[in-house]
Amino acid sequence: MILLQNLSKSYYLNGNRKVVADRINATFPSRVSVGLLGRNGTGKSTLLRIIAGTADPTSGAVLSDGNVSFPVGFSGSFHPDMTGAQNTRFVARIYGANSDALMEYVADFAELGQQFHAPIRSYSSGMRSRLAFGVSMGLTFDTYLIDEITAVGDAAFKRKSKNVFADRMSRSGSIFVSHSMGLMREICDAGAVLENGKLFYFDDINEAIELHSYNMKP
Repeated sequence: MILLQNLSKSYYLNGNRKVVADRINATFPSRVSVGLLGRNGTGKSTLLRIIAGTADPTSGAVLSDGNVSFPVGFSGSFHPDMTGAQNTRFVARIYGANSDALMEYVADFAELGQQFHAPIRSYSSGMRSRLAFGVSMGLTFDTYLIDEITAVGDAAFKRKSKNVFADRMSRSGSIFVSHSMGLMREICDAGAVLENGKLFYFDDINEAIELHSYNMKP
């Protein structure tokens, strides 16, 4: 379970105050996949980072009785001068995982060959995505945070990725950000809509999509 307690987040951009969260109180239940919807620029990615603990709220708190992932597929935290293997080992140590086991899993899953031992800065965007997804799926979390992840690679790799992801979701919950309503309906049970700093939670993803669609009307 993840509890947002009087959570507020605002910052200034080009002299204008941007409100992402305005005293939000919400509960994300355990082992439930929740679709997070909202207009572009509402702060969905910022909210995920706050829940992950990689960004600080202005006030309030995020409480959890389980372990929460970094945003799945996010490769921005990889050190460009370190190899894929070195970055994988570093992440394993941060999360207290068996580094040899994670290295073996990621090397097999990401299918990078010798590039796994080359610096990240030499990777294409697709290679970085495959590495990041492999590292994410190689670690066990109670809740996975997923920010607009897209499948990369050939058809066989995409099928493998989808199967691994489905297996993780059978035992864990998630907070899932995507612009694909079809994917939301396929993956998510519940939904939450972020609008003007307020969060509206629904036990039915279809109700969340309905509100989001209404908000998007001109």
